[in-house]
Amino acid sequence: MQTSEIVLVGGSGKTGGRIIKRLEARGLAIRAASRSSARPFDWEDRSTWRGALEGASSAYVAFQPDLSVAWAAEAIEALARVAVECGLEHIVLLSGRGEEGAQRSEAALKASGIDTTILRASWFCQNFSEGAFLEQILAGRLQLPAGEVSEPFIDADDIADAAVAALTHPSHRNKTYELTGPRALTFRQAVAEIAQATGRPIEYEQVSMADFTGGLAAAGLPQGLINLLEELFGQVLDGRNASTMGGVAEILGRPATDFSQYARRTAATGLWSA
Repeated sequence: MQTSEIVLVGGSGKTGGRIIKRLEARGLAIRAASRSSARPFDWEDRSTWRGALEGASSAYVAFQPDLSVAWAAEAIEALARVAVECGLEHIVLLSGRGEEGAQRSEAALKASGIDTTILRASWFCQNFSEGAFLEQILAGRLQLPAGEVSEPFIDADDIADAAVAALTHPSHRNKTYELTGPRALTFRQAVAEIAQATGRPIEYEQVSMADFTGGLAAAGLPQGLINLLEELFGQVLDGRNASTMGGVAEILGRPATDFSQYARRTAATGLWSA
C-alpha cells in the first residue's frame, strides 16, 4: 500500500475534498495544492508548480477549468515533466468521457513515462447539489439546452473512492477506468427523481443554446466559462456518452451508486428544501 506523501492538485474541488477526508482517515501523509494552500498551486502560474509537488511520491490531478479547453493538454504535459523532475512516481488524472481535449491530455500524461491512472468520469450527480444547477433546483425550475439524450451520472463519492484505491494500491497503475453510474437518465428524468426525493415540485425545461448562453452572460459569468458550457452541452452531450460502463465495479469491487440513491441521500440532508 502507498504510504508516502500524496499531493492533491485541485484539493478544494468536488472530488478533492472527498479524497482528502478518505486519505486522512487512513492516516496517510497528504497535502492539498490550490491557489489558497500553504504551498500554492495555480494552473496559470507555472512558477508555483514545483513547490507544490516537491516531496510527494504521487498526485491526484483535477484540471481547472476543464480538460476540454485548448491549453489543457499542453499544461498536463508540462506538469508531468515537473512531476518527473520532482521525483513523483504516479499521477491519478481525473478525466472526462468523450472529450477530445481530455483524450489529448491523457495521451500527453502517458507519454511522459510516469505511472498513470486515468479516471474517466461522466457528469457528476453533485452538479445538482454542489454546482451550477443548485440555484435553479432550489427555485423549482432547471433550464438547460439538453433534450432527450441520456447521461449515466456518476456520484462524486464513487470517484473519490476510486481515486483513493488508485492512489494506495499499485495494481491500478497504468490503467484507465470509465466511471459512470449504473443507469443513464435524461436531465428531465434526473430532475423528476430529485422532485420525488424532496416531495417538492421541481420542473425541467429545455431551452435553446442561445437562450442558455444569453442567460449566463446576463448573470455575469465570464465568457470563457460560457464557451466551455456551450461546448459541453452542444458537443459532448450528443449521445456519445449515454452507455454505462463498469469502471466503478472494476476498481472498487462494488456497484456504482444509482442516481436515485444520491437523490434520496441528498434530500435527507435538507439541502434542496432550503
